[in-house]
Amino acid sequence: MPWYERFWSEVKEVWQEGVWGIDIGSILLALLVLVLFLLLRKLITRFIVNRLKSITKRTKTTLDDQVFDCLEAPIRLLPMVLGVFLAVEILPLDGTGAVIGDKVVKSMIVVAIFWGLVRLVKPLSALLRKLEKVFTPSMVDWLIKAIRVALIFIGAATILELWGIQIGPILAGLGLLGVAVALGAQDLFKNLISGILILAEKRYYKGDWIKVDGVVEGTVETIGFRSTLVRRFDKAPVYVPNALLSDNAVTNFSAMTHRRIYWKIGVKYSTTIEQLRTIRDQLEEYILNNDDFAKPPAVSTFVRIDAFSDSSIDIMLYCFTKTTVWGDWLQIKEELAYKIMDIVLGAGSDFAFPSTSLYVETMPGEAPETFVPPSQ
Repeated sequence: MPWYERFWSEVKEVWQEGVWGIDIGSILLALLVLVLFLLLRKLITRFIVNRLKSITKRTKTTLDDQVFDCLEAPIRLLPMVLGVFLAVEILPLDGTGAVIGDKVVKSMIVVAIFWGLVRLVKPLSALLRKLEKVFTPSMVDWLIKAIRVALIFIGAATILELWGIQIGPILAGLGLLGVAVALGAQDLFKNLISGILILAEKRYYKGDWIKVDGVVEGTVETIGFRSTLVRRFDKAPVYVPNALLSDNAVTNFSAMTHRRIYWKIGVKYSTTIEQLRTIRDQLEEYILNNDDFAKPPAVSTFVRIDAFSDSSIDIMLYCFTKTTVWGDWLQIKEELAYKIMDIVLGAGSDFAFPSTSLYVETMPGEAPETFVPPSQ
């Protein structure tokens, strides 16, 4: 046999045996199909996407548009899945190779399905918002997060089952591990349970202004599984463990129906009874006739001569404003302060200030000083 026939025979043998018994022609064809689908991926998905967009635009609701936006990324994965499937079909796989190829294709299909389901949770969560009438918004947020985690877990378990990995023993092992972890992570579970109790008791919501003595005061931004993010008024974030918020008294200023003004007005002791009556009556009249203040019996309102202090006669002013907005409340307080000055000065009295009186019974006279002999 001539040398060139032997050489051609070697080339055909290599071509036919190829890699793992698969001829090189089939491998190149499979790669070509895969590359072709990768190149046509944008064109195919653009056709599908544009078609779906034209359908969703005809509807009046925006929910289908949101659903489509979430499914756009998983849809772009479909040409890749189809390309891998055709590439596996072209390859003359048998035995273990055929099983692995089939599992790869099925795994990619599972990823595309559950990827789309996880992304669909966001637009479809608008339907769960109706539960806010029963539960708090934060509890609904937790439920949405739990649904996402459950879908991811089911998708991962499905892929593991496809590859012959039993999920039961893994869960049993995780259970034993969970017991061991729980013993060393008691604070974590305590904070988790405290967070659930906070949401169930509806102590505060996102956006509420709260104060915990000795801990924090600010606006609630996020109620998490372990901690709550409170933004202080200097814009510094404070991450407070839920257990700390559950075990301490929390003042929720956002839940106020009215804001209180409680002052002690001290006037001079030279103020007469008539002047005191005039000041008291005019202050009470101003508050009761001003629309900025809440009226009895909805709230308690008092303007009374309260006490005889060391340096003043004290008039107690106790009332509530209708607004709970801090800025508006400060403006009403300012106007009230101006009015108090007008009333007190207009009545012929004045404000007292702390003073001390020193009484001297005798003044030093012309008596000679006492001589004290020096010590020897």
